[in-house]
Amino acid sequence: MVRIDRFVCDLKESQFGDGLHVYGQGEGENHGLVRALAGLRVEGGPSGSPARGRTDVLPTGRNLYAVDPRAVPSRAAHAQGVKLAEELLRRHLQDHGDWPKGLVIDLWGSATMRTAGEEFSMALHLAGLAPMWEPGSERVSGFEILPPVLLERPRIDVTLRVSGLFRDVFPDLARLFDAATRALAERTGEDMLDNPYRKSAPRIFGPRPGTYGLAMEDPAERFDEQSRQAAGEAWLKASEWSMDATGAIKRDRAALEERLRTADTFTHIQDLPEMDLLLARDYAAHEGGFSAAMAALGHAQPALYHLDTTRAGAPQARILGEELARIVRVRATSPVWAAGMMRHGFRGAAEIAATLDNLAAFAHLTRQVPAHLFDLYFEATLGRDDVSAFMERENPMALEALRTRFQALATAGLWRSRSNSIIARLDAPG
Repeated sequence: MVRIDRFVCDLKESQFGDGLHVYGQGEGENHGLVRALAGLRVEGGPSGSPARGRTDVLPTGRNLYAVDPRAVPSRAAHAQGVKLAEELLRRHLQDHGDWPKGLVIDLWGSATMRTAGEEFSMALHLAGLAPMWEPGSERVSGFEILPPVLLERPRIDVTLRVSGLFRDVFPDLARLFDAATRALAERTGEDMLDNPYRKSAPRIFGPRPGTYGLAMEDPAERFDEQSRQAAGEAWLKASEWSMDATGAIKRDRAALEERLRTADTFTHIQDLPEMDLLLARDYAAHEGGFSAAMAALGHAQPALYHLDTTRAGAPQARILGEELARIVRVRATSPVWAAGMMRHGFRGAAEIAATLDNLAAFAHLTRQVPAHLFDLYFEATLGRDDVSAFMERENPMALEALRTRFQALATAGLWRSRSNSIIARLDAPG
């Protein structure tokens, strides 16, 4: 093995040349790393996902910059966004036999940067809008209103809930969406049934400038109604600032609550194939927080959709319960995943406990996690002697947290197991 510090000291500029060569992924990463460690210039390049048609990010191993917000959405992202919109509408029609009356879209800045604006393009298409680009620069220069004859459906009443990162990186998109919806409000040739935007109102909401996240207490710590109400209030408080076409951001809780009063559908888009809803608490906080907010306001629970875009050519919309069941069966209860966690010692045990915490947070905030999913996860963890022994040895605090969380779910009525053996083991002393 060659020590990297010795190797770097022996490098000379002439070994690299002045041009940028196209390397394979591993070779390009090694090349960029070695140049950086040698104190040499690393060629700049955009970040993003090649799987989303972003061939401009290749070769890898370059000095990354984030994104040109003026070029979002790209033409490719808009084409994909149209597919996402049509898939979501297809599933909603299948489930409910009608179009969404009020749709809240959860937009994250990190996802928008990766996909070059697929999610935002989906929102535009649902409203019957399309971006326009400057020739040559491909920067977004405005919007186009699509006539109803091309849509062959009503315009969908869309409200955007954007993250703090989206607010800061993509203020032009918020301004564009507000300007476009205000233009829709002036189309006198369309009635309210086909054009809900005839009633002009703020439709872009997010956190107060300078703040990020939801400032929500851990929704898996307490399973009483007061904590669910508090989670709903945290979501509302972190979403009550509206943005308009002038760039102004102001607190407008009344406008937010009015938009939620008519909302019957919510969707979050998942573009990362290496992630799922039970690998990070943010998913439960954002999606479950919205559900808790609707409950806190006394509104009927909306349809919660998870839009899986990890396969760009075949997006798939699933209701939240289906997506959670898919994750539990395919990943969380897989012996292969458990074996992988057991190879990671202390951290692997913590991940096993965290998966249950995140599933419990969804159950608490949405009330849409069926009991059999907890049965399955119990059998895959505490029901396996080897997993329990591993956690006892490597991370006994995680094992205790796992047992405590299962017991708390049962006590709160969020999990009623039909298995007598599970109930007996759950009641047995640790």
